[in-house]
Amino acid sequence: MSINNVNIFWFRRDLRLEDNAGLFYALKQPDPVQPVFIFDTAILSELEDRQDKRVLFIHAAITRLQNELRQMGSTLDVRIGKPVAVFKELVNTYSIGAVFFNHDYEPYARERDSEIYSFLQSENITVHHFKDQVIFEKNEVIKSDNTPYTVYTPYANKWKSQLNDFYLRSYPSASCLHRLYKQAELPLPSVDQLGFEEAATDFPAAAFDEKLIADYHQTRDFPATDGTSKLGLHLRFGTISIRRLARFALKTNATYLNELIWREFFQMILWHYPDVVAQSFKKDYDNIRWRNQEQEFEAWCKGETGYPLVDAGMRELNQTGYMHNRVRMVTASFLCKHLLIDWRWGEAYFAKKLLDYDLASNNGNWQWAAGSGCDAAPYFRVFNPTLQLKKFDPQLKYVKRWVPEFGTNKYPAPIVDHDMARKRALEVYGKALKEKVS
Repeated sequence: MSINNVNIFWFRRDLRLEDNAGLFYALKQPDPVQPVFIFDTAILSELEDRQDKRVLFIHAAITRLQNELRQMGSTLDVRIGKPVAVFKELVNTYSIGAVFFNHDYEPYARERDSEIYSFLQSENITVHHFKDQVIFEKNEVIKSDNTPYTVYTPYANKWKSQLNDFYLRSYPSASCLHRLYKQAELPLPSVDQLGFEEAATDFPAAAFDEKLIADYHQTRDFPATDGTSKLGLHLRFGTISIRRLARFALKTNATYLNELIWREFFQMILWHYPDVVAQSFKKDYDNIRWRNQEQEFEAWCKGETGYPLVDAGMRELNQTGYMHNRVRMVTASFLCKHLLIDWRWGEAYFAKKLLDYDLASNNGNWQWAAGSGCDAAPYFRVFNPTLQLKKFDPQLKYVKRWVPEFGTNKYPAPIVDHDMARKRALEVYGKALKEKVS
């Protein structure tokens, strides 16, 4: 039975009621707003782990949303299926005047949204979409010749020069919730109904530690120290506002602000160059003859390479879904340079394991480590994991936490000699790129 005069707000990467751009604009319209969330089976079907903690995080987030909406006499309408099929159901449930949602920049999302737009247009339903998960998007930060930046530093400088209060302002969506459509609470699907299993979880809080961010430039490189915000998960699913975080970083810590700008840089690159999902940004790097030894890749995945900082990072990832930022760089470089394994293998493994997995950042950082990306580390820069350990975990606190057998005869010998691996990487990269290596 159709319900009249309802606008739909479609929650996606913005699982919060406060400072939500699309939700705010939906709530400013005359017709009441029915919130919707879709568990996309096209995405769920690709997840191998039946206890995938990202699904559990999303389920917990929508449960929290449901509790907040219940207090307003409203409810979240949660569906399972392919989005276009779900919208075909929704038009038979509600008389929809308009659909509101916030932008997503990944290739699959763009294809999905185009399909949804075509369907809604055929139903004479208007679509309104907004920027929410970044400060600047698409073509908002470009060069004077109207082409996108492909190097971070000039992009960051332009980003900062354009920043003003307009871009950092909050959207008072939480103050407009009286405009929500009122109906009895609808049941949420269980984790089991999604095809997954409950598991123990320990997610970081959505609130940020102000002192931690203030000290970020001093603590961020030391994995044994709790010196990173661990807000990547919340930024990925929009359980925290990027505007709120950027406002605080702007007045508190330039290093942390730069990390937020890196995130937007990679989002911009993915938007303009979607081929980077499967190809090197620098095309010549697809000529590299990777060794791709599966046994060595398995040892890397398990954290059994004989290089303690690499192994600690991989075990932390496997057990928690998190890895310290400095260690991500070392482990990625080790895979590509020491083992000469295609960066796509490592990127795919991180995509399966990281709680805060974000396609743009994951791809951008892996290509940075491999040397194949925009603004990448030069191919002849090969991190020495032993020196990195001495510099950033000198007391071995991080290593001993994750590799308790380190220092005993149970710990394996190094899988490869650093000096030999460095020389080999320079030769292979140099040959592929037709450069002379000094």
